[in-house]
Amino acid sequence: MDPPAILVEAFRKTYGDLDAVAGIDFTVAEGEIFGLLGPNGAGKTTTLECLEGIRYPTAGTLRVRGIDPSGEPGRLRDAIGVQLQTSGLPETMQVEEAMRFFCAYHGVAPRLDLLERLGLQAKLRAEYGTLSTGQQRRLALALALAHDPPVVFLDEPTAGLDVGTRAELHALVAELRERGVALILATHDMAEAEKLADRVAILLSGRIVASGTPKALTAAAADFTRVSVRSERETLAARTDPLPGVQRHARKDGYDVYFSDAVGTTVMAVLEALEDAGDPVVDLRVERPSLEERFLELTANGGAV
Repeated sequence: MDPPAILVEAFRKTYGDLDAVAGIDFTVAEGEIFGLLGPNGAGKTTTLECLEGIRYPTAGTLRVRGIDPSGEPGRLRDAIGVQLQTSGLPETMQVEEAMRFFCAYHGVAPRLDLLERLGLQAKLRAEYGTLSTGQQRRLALALALAHDPPVVFLDEPTAGLDVGTRAELHALVAELRERGVALILATHDMAEAEKLADRVAILLSGRIVASGTPKALTAAAADFTRVSVRSERETLAARTDPLPGVQRHARKDGYDVYFSDAVGTTVMAVLEALEDAGDPVVDLRVERPSLEERFLELTANGGAV
């Protein structure tokens, strides 16, 4: 079995009596997108900063492609690309100047193509301080990817981005995965994590309280699958006898919404009831609990599963 691109074992980071990270374990394979999720103060950024060599772990083992981030900064810098939440670029540095500077640092040709792809071709001469928040985020991403690193850390990558640029970033992330790049995505955006990540870990108070594929985590949620149906005459709204598998029924925006623990049985019963009433279906949707709902469930329960 190939060694993981990222290895985290019994990792702890303390500040005095505070455990920012209280002993966590996970791995990230090459060509995998790993989502690190959690509320503010959960330990996401601290974990990333220790993997990036910005901070030193209190205990445990961290490896990035076999490199110790604390002891081998020279090897680490070319192995990783980092998009931080905030950038330390000088306010007067121009966009093209920043790209040429970073590429010279890594000994590669300037990647002006990345600036064009991320919609910054018209801003090459613009100073960093004049860019919008979204443009600054796009520049940070372009700089992180300029030297084609095999491991990429993205900390809230789409914060402040418009819909079009967000979609372009998602496409770019998918391409990186296809090329075998390992990515850690730290985000508050549960829908984004559910869409992009192969696996996720939910951090709460410095501990991993749940991990696995987004599908597996949502399948373990306490909430029921939603069956939402809208018909021409809305005859289900007046129905008084319960449908099989349904634990709760609600009306919302012209839809009858059934919360079911036996979704197949419920759907068949709904369709039969409408057919018997001669009431044609306008729309029918079956929705499992989202990753955001699972996240809220875990945080509300203090991490209890």
